[in-house]
Amino acid sequence: PEPSLLDRAEELAEGVVAEVQSLDAEAARAAENWRMSRIAVVERNILRLAIHELRGGKVPPKVAIDEAVRLAHWFGGARAPGFVNGVLDGIARASGRL
Repeated sequence: PEPSLLDRAEELAEGVVAEVQSLDAEAARAAENWRMSRIAVVERNILRLAIHELRGGKVPPKVAIDEAVRLAHWFGGARAPGFVNGVLDGIARASGRL
């Protein structure tokens, strides 16, 4: 990959690690009736990354959600895409981004 792509990936990873507790808290509030410990690791990390992108404002909300749903299709369980979409849509709407 191009150096700029690697730089962006590193920036995203560092941002997620720095904010993991607040990202998890926001995901837990939006994922009604789900404790974070019950959400699969892959889906948890997809949510963290997408919430971080939603907060940052560099990526349009629909793009961030679409990318997260695509990752859930590729790497998550059968119900992961719908779950990820629902949680992120709720967060984006609650924050006024959608």
